[in-house]
Amino acid sequence: MKKLFLLVLGLAFSCNSSQQTVSEAPQPKPMASPLPYAETITQEDLKEHLYTYASDEFEGRETGTPGQKKAVEYIKAHYESLDVPPAQSNGDYFQKVPLEVSKVPEGSLTINGTSFELGEDILSFSEAKGTYSNIVYAGYGIEEGDYSDYSGINVQGKIVLIKAGEPVDQNGVYAISGNMEKSVWSNASEAVGKKRDIAHEKGAIGVLYYDMLSFPRFQGYFQFMKSNNSGRMQLASDTGDEVLIYLNDDVAKTLKSDVEENHVPKAINTNIAMDISSSNDEINSENVVAFIKGAEKPNEYVVISSHLDHIGITGDGQINNGADDDGSGTVAMLEIAQAFKKAADEGNGPKRSVVFLHVTGEEKGLLGSRYYTDVDPVFPLENTVADLNIDMIGRIDPNYAGARNYLYLIGSDKLSTELHELSEEVNKKYTNIEFDYTYNDENDPNRFYYRSDHYNFAKNNIPIIFYFNGTHADYHRPGDTPDKINYDLLENRSRLIFYTAWEIANRPGRLVVDKAGD
Repeated sequence: MKKLFLLVLGLAFSCNSSQQTVSEAPQPKPMASPLPYAETITQEDLKEHLYTYASDEFEGRETGTPGQKKAVEYIKAHYESLDVPPAQSNGDYFQKVPLEVSKVPEGSLTINGTSFELGEDILSFSEAKGTYSNIVYAGYGIEEGDYSDYSGINVQGKIVLIKAGEPVDQNGVYAISGNMEKSVWSNASEAVGKKRDIAHEKGAIGVLYYDMLSFPRFQGYFQFMKSNNSGRMQLASDTGDEVLIYLNDDVAKTLKSDVEENHVPKAINTNIAMDISSSNDEINSENVVAFIKGAEKPNEYVVISSHLDHIGITGDGQINNGADDDGSGTVAMLEIAQAFKKAADEGNGPKRSVVFLHVTGEEKGLLGSRYYTDVDPVFPLENTVADLNIDMIGRIDPNYAGARNYLYLIGSDKLSTELHELSEEVNKKYTNIEFDYTYNDENDPNRFYYRSDHYNFAKNNIPIIFYFNGTHADYHRPGDTPDKINYDLLENRSRLIFYTAWEIANRPGRLVVDKAGD
């Protein structure tokens, strides 16, 4: 009996010990409520920030100017006051972004003795010199999948003539997509760069580009730079000897009279002389990057981005304060960072790391964000879970004059169905804003999906959401001032983005990318 008692007692201790071991195993910490932290994002704080950030003192924050330097110091001081550390391992909040400005070129292009003037008949934003007698027409200049305009032609060391658009048959079926939907090759803003890059990869030393519809827009940009004594800004790493010259209708048809209707690549025997002069100035600018380290998955990163720059002072001395564009996004990020830091200080920090990325040079061509993604990512892109990009969230566009509580969302469903569904659920739970997906349409002529900093993440298959209030009469004008901001809307929209970032950062699994591009 005694032996039986000891056996039972031993089993009891054994079971108890086993239960203790199970109960002591670490359990995932339940996600705290974001509500008390979201409530720290207030219209009063947003207003106080913006009346400073978009004041005349900051001189329109044009990239590389003293006003932009004041802007980055203001942002840095805020993170220092919160004790939110810099993201870079060297302890610097400023990620240096080396830039160059090509002065407005001067000169001409001569074809078989006929001269065509820069700014009128042709456009170029960099130097181009040389005499050539062997031009190759490469049709649309596309190479994708089984389709190539370079089959059977050699462009090594030659100048290539390329036209805008993509092949489509008489039934309206596009060769690239295989259906009646246009592909990215029909997007004027993006296609020119892709076509230029392919030509250079094939060995071409220059591209003559014919885009009859876009030429007036490029010409307007050229004349604006000329009248304001400015130039084309680019990443210093982009400068090289490659030639890109835009042609108007007369010049393109002087080179090839049937350029519009004939798509067959072939050599063109003609003589051209390029005499376009320019010079470059070095510009120093910087992104500002801070972060809060994740408590459980520190090597996964949720990026929140906005651009810190604007367009500066016009030729007649007027300051473009850029309160909405993108002062509203900048101050929203400052408040969102404060909310996350308060949570972290109370032991409720995000499971994943949250990166606060203020980029420079957006108005010059998404330069700061492209430097981050293409040249020097502070954190690996393969570990970047999402980018929530904020660009203009403080005003109301004319379409919503009588219904204020709205926001345009762009890109939420482009790469991740899960992100889109999460975004909708978060909004219904917390903010009840009317989401408008008008500009998310692939065929929308504004092409906003390609026009803000999120795109440099999206092209790397990183899920994104672009938050946008639409344009208005003061867009890129001196009238974009802090007194015209709707601070109650700015508060609610900022809280929405915080809630969304909170959910992405704290959910058990990483967002699934189910629509990745090539």
